[in-house]
Amino acid sequence: MKSTLHTYLKYLFVSGFALTVFSCSNTRFLKEGQMLYTGADVKIENDTISKKEKKDLKTALEDNLTPKPNSSFLGLRPRLYFYNITKEPEKEKGFRYWLKYKVGEKPVLLGDVDREFNKDIIENYSENKGYFNARATYDTVSKNKKAKVIYTVRPGARYLISNVKFQRDSTLVNREIQNITDKTLLKTGKPFDLDVIKAERERIDNGLKEKGFYYFHPDNIIVQADSTVSKNHKVELNVKLKDDTPNLAKQQFSIDKVIVFPNYNIQDVKDGKYSIPMNTDSLSRYAYNDIYVIDPKHTFKPKIFDRALYFERGDLYNRADHNLTLNRLISLGVFKFVKNEFIVSDSLNHKFDTYYLLTPRKLQSLRLEALGRTNSANYAGSELNLSWTHRNFFRGAEQFKASVYGAFDVQIGGPKDANNIFRAGANAQLSIPRIVAPFRLHSSSAFVPRTNISLGYEFQNRTQYYTLNNFNASFGYVWKENARKEHDLKIFDVTLVSPANVTPKYDSLSQNSSALRRVVERQLIFGPIYTYTYTNTMMQKTNTVYYRGMLDLAGNLTGLLTGANVKKDKQKEIFDIPFSQYAKIENDFRFYHKFAEKTSFASRFIAGIAYPYGNSEYIPFSRQFFAGGSNSIRAFRARTLGPGSYDPKTQPDGVFFDQAGDIKLELNAEYRANLYKFLNVAVFADAGNIWLVNEDPERLGGKFSKNFLSEIAVGAGVGLRLDFSILILRLDLAMPLRIPYYEKGNRWTFDKINFGDSSWRKDNLILNIAIGYPF
Repeated sequence: MKSTLHTYLKYLFVSGFALTVFSCSNTRFLKEGQMLYTGADVKIENDTISKKEKKDLKTALEDNLTPKPNSSFLGLRPRLYFYNITKEPEKEKGFRYWLKYKVGEKPVLLGDVDREFNKDIIENYSENKGYFNARATYDTVSKNKKAKVIYTVRPGARYLISNVKFQRDSTLVNREIQNITDKTLLKTGKPFDLDVIKAERERIDNGLKEKGFYYFHPDNIIVQADSTVSKNHKVELNVKLKDDTPNLAKQQFSIDKVIVFPNYNIQDVKDGKYSIPMNTDSLSRYAYNDIYVIDPKHTFKPKIFDRALYFERGDLYNRADHNLTLNRLISLGVFKFVKNEFIVSDSLNHKFDTYYLLTPRKLQSLRLEALGRTNSANYAGSELNLSWTHRNFFRGAEQFKASVYGAFDVQIGGPKDANNIFRAGANAQLSIPRIVAPFRLHSSSAFVPRTNISLGYEFQNRTQYYTLNNFNASFGYVWKENARKEHDLKIFDVTLVSPANVTPKYDSLSQNSSALRRVVERQLIFGPIYTYTYTNTMMQKTNTVYYRGMLDLAGNLTGLLTGANVKKDKQKEIFDIPFSQYAKIENDFRFYHKFAEKTSFASRFIAGIAYPYGNSEYIPFSRQFFAGGSNSIRAFRARTLGPGSYDPKTQPDGVFFDQAGDIKLELNAEYRANLYKFLNVAVFADAGNIWLVNEDPERLGGKFSKNFLSEIAVGAGVGLRLDFSILILRLDLAMPLRIPYYEKGNRWTFDKINFGDSSWRKDNLILNIAIGYPF
């Protein structure tokens, strides 16, 4: 008890000393007459508005005041302290410069504060929010070379909207404005708000753009406010066209000719504008379904533009089709720059020609990649990839990609006799920018749907054990509803695994392990796979999410038609190979919270289950779940965790083969912060495990049961991330806090941690080296 009290008192003393050092010592660096600015406080004197209105107004006003005082943490200003104690560097680089100007922060003085300017900001902002008679004063309070400014605001009553009028006249543009007044943002009884008025002008402009008024602008609208016609602090709004609105802005335009230049050179830009390459009078020989494609070399098939363009001759201009067309042209993936111009061709009948000026990317590319890697399973290796891409394979923006690769992973320690792994393979994929189907499908999405066809082969050799030949082919579709939602449907995905050169050594090891025997069994897996992805992480929001759901149905229809039932000795075969039959569901949900520009919290939850039935007693090894490693539960080596409370050290001869399961639960959390430029740090915690659907007598404790929570593995650690823009190198050091294969009731490791024990550090501190973030 005395020891605890002594520690607590010592902590208070250290905290108090630090508070004194950081707070008091900063002012001793000030020159004579200087005062450290500690911020502003806004006081609102008004008894007629609610507490919430006062709070909102106070917060908004304080956010608009300048400058901001020096940053503080728990009342301290450590960044200012570092600036003050660091001598002026001789040059703009080096440690001293970094400490003073990157870590440190220049003092904000009272002399930097323009109090009259801030007073005007307060009054103007208040009036813009409906407090028409707002008046502000300020006072400065100083003590011990520190000063703050107190602004007192007397806003008066807030003016409310009593009536909204939209001026009527006989012009076409005004009639169209009248048609959209029912969706006005200006509501009777709501406070006068300049931001809402600006939004209303934008709304009207957007509505008119959908009706052909291409040259209209929000500034052509004026909203007049009259507070004299009503009493009791009411204001009447009158929405009208400005008298000096250009005649062109009042006209409704339609499309005349649609002209595409698919080989436009960006270097032809002059004075910031695109030059139109030719006279439209000679276009007849380039016509295709009322679209003129100027492509003398026939680089592209004209019909790809017929599918991508949403403007046709005679159509009324609208902004939705304008943006939709540009997005679809970009999503074809074959154009580097996409530019659109409208040029008046018939001013009397209000028509303009539409030009699409497209600069293609390099149609072919050859890429060679050499990769080095290491993982927590004590393997280090390298991979070499050679890929060739053609982005216009059949002249219809089809993307064809072929690649060959070779890789090896060498054991560098750890489990006994884990041996080395060699892989080599080739694959090809053709991506067609449309839905290839017996029936015609029309998509109005801004993203062009694609049909993907792939074919691949991989040779895998685990030295001294076995060789596997993997063949894969698939046919399916990928389409996006919008920037956030994507669908990937593989109508047919087939995988054939054929073992070769299974050594007597492996046969001996697998005699007592059905799981090891299944690794080298011939496997035939086919069926549809559907994946749905939702994300808004590309948006500049405080909270963003990512979700990926996958449904894999293998052999279901075939099993139903053939009456397959392995439990009744009715296992069916195709080409003398029993086909797999199962249903698999996997969910990956991620949540991100941004505290600041380079400080955030990231979390991930994974839940999945694969259930074998009909023609299969087990899930194929390649389609099972795994846990542990640099992108999973980092305190455990890759694929060595689980299933359940099973101890992988009990495998034959102590060999650590990949552990797989049919059920997976995993939760990860990570706090990320920036230290300096490219150097980031993280603190993380991971929890989870995998389990089996059915009991395996050779892996006791592996079945999922009501006691699954007691079998959750937990790990935590710290990490460094070197962000070089082109790649992120990640180093995570983790240790297990809960080990599920320890004796029940003794699985937490807090009392076992001993950093001074070298054997403990070797077995329990796991270093993960990887590329990119784990999630």
